Amino acid sequence: MANSIVAIVMGSSSDWKIVEHCFQTLEKFGIKADVKVLSAHRTPHEACEFAETARTHGTKVIIGAAGGAAHLAGVLAGHTTLPVIGIPMPAWALDGMDSLLATVQMPRGVPVATVAIGKAGAINAAILAVQILSLSDEELAAKLVQFKKDMHDEVLKSNDDLQEQIGK
Repeated sequence: MANSIVAIVMGSSSDWKIVEHCFQTLEKFGIKADVKVLSAHRTPHEACEFAETARTHGTKVIIGAAGGAAHLAGVLAGHTTLPVIGIPMPAWALDGMDSLLATVQMPRGVPVATVAIGKAGAINAAILAVQILSLSDEELAAKLVQFKKDMHDEVLKSNDDLQEQIGK
């Protein structure tokens, strides 16, 4: 592990096509994340060991992405005191609703901050990680303010463009 402050753990390498959006969003904020493939079911010992030692490697936030039974984020959260954000992945059954429910329905005392299914969730997981980290990093806080302003301006510009297209 490269001692990044954010670690992204996927249950399968096939999740990368969605998780990549999380990785890229973090990069836009200047955060280089470590990325690993670990499975709650196929590599349970390694997943637990990763979560148990993440803090000693400098990790401050863990993002866990999994589909199907989607136990990965919960397993990670059960083995660390670091904040864990879960990205439910669209899976082979129920369009990702199974993943969403498995990620969000954690028992008392083992929270997983759960975002939307798929690409929007991957991006929001990155933004949530940045928000957590910005509590102790003024530079990140300033980048978040600019990010929100850019979104605001983009919406207003799209409205202006639309009005121009329809001739108003």
